[in-house]
Amino acid sequence: MDSSDEKLGESNAARSDIIQARFQTSYQPRANHHFELNVDIEIPSQGVTAIFGESGSGKTTLLRCIAGLESNITGFLRVNGELWQDQKLCLATHKRSLGYVFQEAYLFEHLTALGNLQYAINRSVQPADSDFLEQVINVMGIKNNLSQLPEQLSGGERQRVAIARALLTQPKLLLMDEPLASLDTPRKLEILPYLERLRSSFNIPIVYVSHAVDEIVRLADHVVVMRNGENIAQGNVAQLFSRIDLPLGIGNELGAIVECTIVERNTEWHLMRVAFDGGSLWLPVVENSDNSTLRVRVLASDVSLALTPHSDSSILNILSGQIVEVVNDQEPAMALVRLKVGESYLLARITQKSLQSLGLVSGKSIYIQIKSAAIVR
Repeated sequence: MDSSDEKLGESNAARSDIIQARFQTSYQPRANHHFELNVDIEIPSQGVTAIFGESGSGKTTLLRCIAGLESNITGFLRVNGELWQDQKLCLATHKRSLGYVFQEAYLFEHLTALGNLQYAINRSVQPADSDFLEQVINVMGIKNNLSQLPEQLSGGERQRVAIARALLTQPKLLLMDEPLASLDTPRKLEILPYLERLRSSFNIPIVYVSHAVDEIVRLADHVVVMRNGENIAQGNVAQLFSRIDLPLGIGNELGAIVECTIVERNTEWHLMRVAFDGGSLWLPVVENSDNSTLRVRVLASDVSLALTPHSDSSILNILSGQIVEVVNDQEPAMALVRLKVGESYLLARITQKSLQSLGLVSGKSIYIQIKSAAIVR
């Protein structure tokens, strides 16, 4: 780290709303392969920041650097205004106020679930009181598991106990390294709602590593995109997922996110209308309070484009917008179109033939037909 890095760190020393991390390291994980990490990020110290990228992109290495588990690194780390690492200082892992949740639960097998939680309380600088313990147990839904040994727990239950144990150290930062990767699909779907409750119940910034698009769009507020050991983009989850120059999903996984508010319910058709700055969408009814906000994902493969509006169609959601960008898809027959709708952005994946026959180019006004949309949060 040069002097300009140190000055930048000093200039933001009083800011308690960001986490600054800059790390450089290199090593050879296997023969004929050399890996370098060169990361410079500034992320909010609230909500969930996802570290996203393909296997081998450096996600876990970055997380280990934040935790102080990597050796031989050049680094700078300031968390909520507190300096954890620079040229002159490098706090040991046990002196960093953080919780770490691994892919595997790594519970103490000879202790019950409650015993594992009590261990965390005992090692905390400020031991949790009974009210906080009860809150953690309720949020993670493990009240009925407290007397069980780890071998008696399902994979999802073990991971929820591990998360609760990390929370009970009352960390200033919670690190989660692909916590659902070792679970099968039913267990993964079982634990996702608990992670959402964790996010909304505790004022602890979470750095969440994953290569799974479905987890990111459901949980994350902010995203850092990793590729070949570098952060190539970072920002609000909706902004990043509406870009077509980033590896945030391919083919049928590609899609944009819009934040919506419920404005109408139709009991006859079991539908509700949700609004965002680009218009409104009809979706199947879900059990939410009136005027509640929803995160909706619109897959590019579920969007079609037209030069004129069509009322004689089964498609209920038709919006007007403008083409911002057109690029070739990885499949030669397909193209990706980025669309501006109000102040939001959507994506469409259409054939090159349709692109040419409709004369679709940047700046052209267009009607956007959305065949379906999924509520992800």
